[in-house]
Amino acid sequence: MGISHSSDPSQQFSQMLQLQPYASSLATQVNDRHFHSPNKSEDIMNSRDQAAPEDDPLSELITTYNELNGAFIEELDEEPSPLEFMRYVARNTPFVVRGAASSWQSNKTWDKEYLLRVFKDQTVNVAVTPFGNADAPTDHEGNVVFAKPHEEDQDFEEFLNYVINQEKSKDTASEVRYAQTQSQKTTNPQTPPENDNLRNEYLPLFTHVPPSIPFARIALDRDPDAINLWIGASRSVTALHKDNYENIYVQVRGRKHFVLLPPCCHPCVNETALAPATYSRRGEKDGELALNMDRPEGSEGSEGSEAERGEGDEGEETATSNTIPFATWDPDQPQVNATPYSHLAEPVRVTLEPGDMLYLPAMWYHKVSQSCPEDGEGFVLAVNYWYDMEFSGPLYPLSAFVRNVSLKTAPATSKGKTT
Repeated sequence: MGISHSSDPSQQFSQMLQLQPYASSLATQVNDRHFHSPNKSEDIMNSRDQAAPEDDPLSELITTYNELNGAFIEELDEEPSPLEFMRYVARNTPFVVRGAASSWQSNKTWDKEYLLRVFKDQTVNVAVTPFGNADAPTDHEGNVVFAKPHEEDQDFEEFLNYVINQEKSKDTASEVRYAQTQSQKTTNPQTPPENDNLRNEYLPLFTHVPPSIPFARIALDRDPDAINLWIGASRSVTALHKDNYENIYVQVRGRKHFVLLPPCCHPCVNETALAPATYSRRGEKDGELALNMDRPEGSEGSEGSEAERGEGDEGEETATSNTIPFATWDPDQPQVNATPYSHLAEPVRVTLEPGDMLYLPAMWYHKVSQSCPEDGEGFVLAVNYWYDMEFSGPLYPLSAFVRNVSLKTAPATSKGKTT
């Protein structure tokens, strides 16, 4: 049985389903100023609050996936062999290895005292936002925009002490600082920049971690494109998004809390074309942060690198549209800004403790929050390895197909508007 060349994407998708089934905690930390507040985006919510029929092809896809896989994550007692790992990659299925990195030098050494000694009198790049909402949908003057952080170089000791003091004092009013890899100066948010800061900015720490994860290097037959270090505290939350990388994530200090959705859940996440905006300081060095719209491409003072962020990983949005396609549904607030398919999503939740290792497959949506134990030092630190995904197999084109069908069959909305 073959697939007919129908021009109707839904009919094509239904025929594909006949050929094969497509199967391959922490309380929400959301500030009311973010896009996810219940009184925002009412026009979008009202146009999408009707559930899709059960026999809808996209509904069948998501339901079938849930029935075959379940909303849980496999926990391994030890690192997989390369062959075992390749089976997970082939199935596009996450897993966690408890304590896999407990013996790493990083997990034995990287406390506050050591970090301050190594980076004494050195500056690092820091993302600064008012609410911990770097690279996130955010309300701005009646519209929803993609808010990028203000970036500045700060003395490392000043940065780390600020993070720790804010966490321990339970300060929820001051600006949030986060050492992250998603530099706005590199590329678009759906294709992560290869910042590789552990082999550059934080090079003195690199010898304390493996240069590659052995089972991943052998199975994937490649070295990591980037090895990244992340330092922050509980007020920093990474909004729901996906990456074109096989991701090995290792927790060093504090806890990370992941909410995961498989690629077939694109119809659930309410992808919306958002205009980009960037936080900047008003006046002096420590001035108040203000959110300003980015200049469209070709306008006076614009930069090509900003316009290039408008092209998503499936290429649906282009630089000329000056928008960024981004998920605007929050699985921790499922009734807000939902699509007709959002109720079908069954998020997988996992918390990483120090020494734990997570395999996050390519194209999986993930929202990440973090917390510090009461007896901890007041900061969260993690390292991750990005391995480029294999684009030539079925995963990428099928994911793009689901996305295209979802976008073409979605009800008309006033995207990027709030009431």
